[in-house]
Amino acid sequence: MSQPVAVVTGASAGVGLAAARALLERGWRVIATGRNPARCAAAEAQLAAHAQPGQLSFLRADLAVLADARRLAGEIAGLTGKVHLLANNAGGMADHFATTSEGLEENIAGNFLGAWVLTEALLPLLRAAAKDAPPGTVRIVNTSSDGSEFIPGINLDDLQNLAEWNPGTAYCTGKLANVLHARGLAGRLAGDGIVAHSFHPGTVDSNFFSHVPESTKAYTDGLAKITMDEGADTLVWLATSEEAGQTSGGYWHVRAPRVPNPVVDDPAVVERFEAETRKLVASVA
Repeated sequence: MSQPVAVVTGASAGVGLAAARALLERGWRVIATGRNPARCAAAEAQLAAHAQPGQLSFLRADLAVLADARRLAGEIAGLTGKVHLLANNAGGMADHFATTSEGLEENIAGNFLGAWVLTEALLPLLRAAAKDAPPGTVRIVNTSSDGSEFIPGINLDDLQNLAEWNPGTAYCTGKLANVLHARGLAGRLAGDGIVAHSFHPGTVDSNFFSHVPESTKAYTDGLAKITMDEGADTLVWLATSEEAGQTSGGYWHVRAPRVPNPVVDDPAVVERFEAETRKLVASVA
């Protein structure tokens, strides 16, 4: 490929920032996104030190707002006609129940629905890249968590967990949705030669833990944490390695396959999950 183009969401801190820097250092053109203006400005300044002129763009968007995800896709299309990597990395954990301006539960919106909308809107650019690239080199990578493994399944009748909400279940549901999303994309995009994966980065020492519930913080404070570069390593490997392009739909950790939540291996669950997601997204279109 000539200079490949990566879109990295949640690039203002943590894993996203480290992944964007690593891709710049490998010669990629990077379109980075973030939500918080101050953190975005700081991250852009850091990344610019690793970029050649024209190699970096930094866009602002709140992916918990689906209209903003659609706007972001339009801005990206104005910058490039092809996307070789979409890293759906933005996310977080809310410590209380809240809804977005569009009436969606904040956790599922920010951790998953915005990524779904952005991915669907960028499919033409991903397919355009795939037409001129070897099969398996155009990729979608979703940042998930081992939290996706901590719940028995996903409530397909209530993806937002409105009937029985708590922050842990809400976060884990969003992260399981990231894994199911990648598995569904793998099937849908196989004919285009586009690969989709999800991964658990590990417990990364990042800004993530400044917003979690106190009970979660008490638990994670006792865990050994890795650096953001270590957390981003599998994302960059999934984006660039030859091995990662030979399969699709996998769930990974430290560059190795990891057993996902059992529901991910049920095609009927994946199909229903995609159908319910489309309904939910359409309800706020």
